[in-house]
Amino acid sequence: MTKKKNPSIKKIAYIGIGSNMGHRLNNCKKALTLLNNTPHIQVLKQSTWVETKPVGFTQQKKFMNGACKIKTTLSPLKLLSTLQKIERQLGRKKTFRWGPRCIDLDILVFDHFKMNSKRLTLPHPEIKNRSFILKALKELPQ
Repeated sequence: MTKKKNPSIKKIAYIGIGSNMGHRLNNCKKALTLLNNTPHIQVLKQSTWVETKPVGFTQQKKFMNGACKIKTTLSPLKLLSTLQKIERQLGRKKTFRWGPRCIDLDILVFDHFKMNSKRLTLPHPEIKNRSFILKALKELPQ
């Protein structure tokens, strides 16, 4: 007999938060508040905010970036959908890869999950290439 997974077991995830349009820091803080007010998600800790140069498409304003540690009962794909809903609530419009954005929410790490699908790759494939992400993750205890 196989044991069913308990969906109410809380998992730990780390979320990247960034903005380079409008009032960048306010955008990030609003996203953090919306995230914490979402059912099945509890923000445990946030990193400091860091201003960074854009990556990929460099002809745009600098980003304000940070990360947070959360506890959630959501699956990785449900969490992704929730983050995308928050992005839309804050006015994010899809432009082009690495383009400017009022808010960007990324799942960096989700518990010990490894995943590679069209919608989501875990851990986030750019973690090792972004020093500000590594720095933010070091601030958030395991």
